[in-house]
Amino acid sequence: MTASAIEANPPLLADRGRTLRLRLPGRLSLGRLALRGLALVATLAAWHLAASTKLDLGILSFRNVPAPAEAARAAWALLHSPVLASHLAASLARVLSGFLTALVLGVGLGLAIGRSALARDLLLPPLEVLRPIPAVAWIPLAILMFPSSELSMAFITFTGALFPIVLNTVHGVESVHPRLVAAARSLGASRAAILREVILPGSAPSIVTGAAIGMGTAWFCLVTAEMISGQYGIGYFTWESYTLQNYDDIVVGMLLIGVLGMGSSLVVRWLGAWATPWIRVGGQR
Repeated sequence: MTASAIEANPPLLADRGRTLRLRLPGRLSLGRLALRGLALVATLAAWHLAASTKLDLGILSFRNVPAPAEAARAAWALLHSPVLASHLAASLARVLSGFLTALVLGVGLGLAIGRSALARDLLLPPLEVLRPIPAVAWIPLAILMFPSSELSMAFITFTGALFPIVLNTVHGVESVHPRLVAAARSLGASRAAILREVILPGSAPSIVTGAAIGMGTAWFCLVTAEMISGQYGIGYFTWESYTLQNYDDIVVGMLLIGVLGMGSSLVVRWLGAWATPWIRVGGQR
């Protein structure tokens, strides 16, 4: 490599710290971490103020909403309860099975629809008809179609994750510049090589985004299914707390759902960034 080439690429060759920083997109500056922490503290403070003063605005009332301290005590009690592990294990197993199935099928469908006009004409219309159907509307049909409630709930999470993954994959495939495909063909690349070396790397950002959105939607759909037909799970725990008028546990269940959904989406994004290091180089955070 010549000296001019080295000078033309100083971030990757001379600045090792910058290269490492670019490859670890999850790392945040102290200022940004402090800002995010401050946002959480402000939210807790507003919640505490509204609950402790029994704020009543007519259309919105906090008279029966537990304060953060009460929810924290309920969370501590749940943390030491043996039922927590059963609820978590049931929900995680359902989400992972449905999400992974949706990821494999969704990426495959998205690649086919994005690359083939015939596949688009055959597959996209029925997908667009099914996509707006909410999770709660799928539950009766899922109970009729599957022999067990576990399979029906996994199917509900599958439907929630599938459509964001398919549509984002299609968008990613369509965003690949045609000149890249033409250049690969001019070099003698086969269809499989173009798919592997051009289409997949180019559409990877959209696929990762769709997977992260799909994971969040999968949790939303799972909780709905567990509230109706589950016997274990975080959604079942939250609904049972409501029927027993245990308001503290309702808030704990809601927060636990939020933390699990956020954490799962962050894991998906981190895995996506780790698997596609070329996306981060030169990018902004």
